[in-house]
Amino acid sequence: MLRKKSGWKSILALTVVFALVLSGCASTEKSGNSNNAAEPSPSADAAVTAAPLTGGELSYALATSPDTLDPHRSGLAVAVRAIRTIHDNLVAQLPDGTIAPWLATEWEISEDGKSYTFKLRQDVKFHDGTPFNAEAVKFNYDRILNPETKAANSAALIRPYKSSEVIDEYTVKLNLETPSNAFLGNLSQALVSIVSPTAAQKYGDQLGKNPVGTGPFKFVSWEENSQITVERNADYNWAPPLVENQKAPYLDKVIFKIAPEEATRIGSVQSGQVLAGETIPPQNILALEKDEKLQLFKANTQGLPYTLFINQNKAPWNELKARQALQAAIDVDAIVKTLYLGTYDRAWSPLTPGTFGYDKSLEGGVKPDLDKANALLEELGYVKGADGIRVKDGKKLTLHYVDGSPNREKRNDIAAIIQQQLKQIGVAVEVEITKDVRSIVFESANYDIYGNSQVNSDPEALRSFYHSGAASVGGKQNLPAYKNAEVDSWIDQGLVEKDTAKRQELYANVQKAIIEQAVIIPIYVFPYTIAASKTVQGIKFDSLAYPLFNDTFIQK
Repeated sequence: MLRKKSGWKSILALTVVFALVLSGCASTEKSGNSNNAAEPSPSADAAVTAAPLTGGELSYALATSPDTLDPHRSGLAVAVRAIRTIHDNLVAQLPDGTIAPWLATEWEISEDGKSYTFKLRQDVKFHDGTPFNAEAVKFNYDRILNPETKAANSAALIRPYKSSEVIDEYTVKLNLETPSNAFLGNLSQALVSIVSPTAAQKYGDQLGKNPVGTGPFKFVSWEENSQITVERNADYNWAPPLVENQKAPYLDKVIFKIAPEEATRIGSVQSGQVLAGETIPPQNILALEKDEKLQLFKANTQGLPYTLFINQNKAPWNELKARQALQAAIDVDAIVKTLYLGTYDRAWSPLTPGTFGYDKSLEGGVKPDLDKANALLEELGYVKGADGIRVKDGKKLTLHYVDGSPNREKRNDIAAIIQQQLKQIGVAVEVEITKDVRSIVFESANYDIYGNSQVNSDPEALRSFYHSGAASVGGKQNLPAYKNAEVDSWIDQGLVEKDTAKRQELYANVQKAIIEQAVIIPIYVFPYTIAASKTVQGIKFDSLAYPLFNDTFIQK
C-alpha cells in the first residue's frame, strides 16, 4: 500500500475545520462527544482570516516544568508542548485518523505487515546542519531501543519495531517483530520524533537540555524552573498538513514560562505579563470568557482518560465484590460536576470518546448505589464497627490512595471527595500526596488506588495498562495488577486485525470486561485549555490536542 504526497491538498481542507480556536465552548460539550473539540466560534473564524504578521514573541505559561526535551526520554505531556516546536516526525496523524506525509513523502507496507519502506524528503537539515536522511532515521529508532537511552514512553510507542535497513540515502526500511495497526500512527507522536544523530552523540544524557531537531523552532535556552526559549527556524519548509503555513513560522520566538501556581499563571495572562497560558482551572473559565481582552482555545485529549486503577495485588481488592463496592460507592458524576463545573466530560470507559474503538454503550452504565456497595462488603464479612469503619478478623477496612503533588487538574481534590464518599460505606481512605510517585507507585507498588492518564492515538495504548504481559510497575505488574487471558487475547488480536469493524469489536470487548470486572474507576476526559490575549492568532492543535505554533502570529 502506498501513501503519496499528492494527498496533502485534500488533507489540508480537513485541518481547517480542526483549527479548534474557540470561545465559550466549554459548557456546551456533552459527555460522549466523539470529536476532539467543538466547532470554531464566529470570533475564531475572524481570527483565522486575519492576515498573518511576521515577528514578535509569544510568551506561553506552562503548568509544570518539563522533565527533559529529549523526546525519547520524556514521560510528561507538558514536555511535548516544547518538544513539538523543536522536532518533526516521519508522518502526521490528522483528526480523522488519516496518516499523512511529513518528513517522509510516501511509504509502502509489506504484504505481511512486518516492514515499512519510507521515501524521505531530500531538502531537510537538522538545526545543527546535520543532513536528515535514512541513516538519521535508523539512528533514532535504534536509539529508542538501546537500553542506554533509558527511553520512557517512546519505547512503548515504537513497539514492535526491531531493526532498520538503509536502502539508499533517502530510503529506509523499518522491520517489525509482528504486524501492528498502531505502528504508523505512533510514528506521528512527538515522543518518537527525530533528533539530530550528531547532537545525540555529542550531548549523550544531556541531549534533553540541548535538543536539536528539524522543527519550525530552534532551541535557545532552558533556565531551570523559569523558562524555555525557542526561536524561529528561518530555513523551515516542510510543515505537516496539520497547519496552513508550510514554511517558517511567523513568530520570532516562543518563550515557555514555567508557572505551576494556578493563580500566578492565570493572573499573568489576565494582566498581560504573558500572552497565553495553559490548563485553565474550571472556576476561571467563565470569568475569562467574559473578559473582552482574552480568548479561550480548547481541545479534548485522546487516549486513556484520567482513571483510578485498583491494585489487585492488595487485599481485599483482589476480590471482585470489594472492587464492585468501590465502583458502586464512588459517585463520579458528583466529583466531575463539583470540581470541574461542567467544563470536563465524565469518563465511562478505559478509552476517551475521541479514540478509535471507544465503546459508547458503556455510557450511563455505572450508577452510584450505596445499598449495593454495603451489601457487597457485608457478603465479604466486613462489619461496621462503632466508629462506622468496617472490620474483619480484627482488621479495619482501609484503602491506601496515592496521588502526586502538585495538585494537577484538582486530582488531590478527587482523593479528598472519595475519602468522604467511601466513609459512607465503612471504608477508611488513607490519602498519601507525594512528590515521589515514581518510587512509591512505579517501583514499590505501594498503593491500593492510584490515578493516571495517557495521551495516545490508538487503543493499542490499553496494552501497557491492562495486558498481563505489561510490567509498568516494579517490573512485575501493570497498574491494576490485572491478569485476564481473554483480555490479553483481544488486545493481541486488535494489534494485527486488518478489518476495521472486527478490530473495533475486539476493543469493545476489552472495555466491557474492564468495567464489568471493576478493574478501574474512570473519572474524566481532560480538555486541554489555553487562555490567550486576543492579539494571539492562529494557535492550532495536533490530533492529540498538543498546541502547534506554525500559524501563530501576534496581531498589532
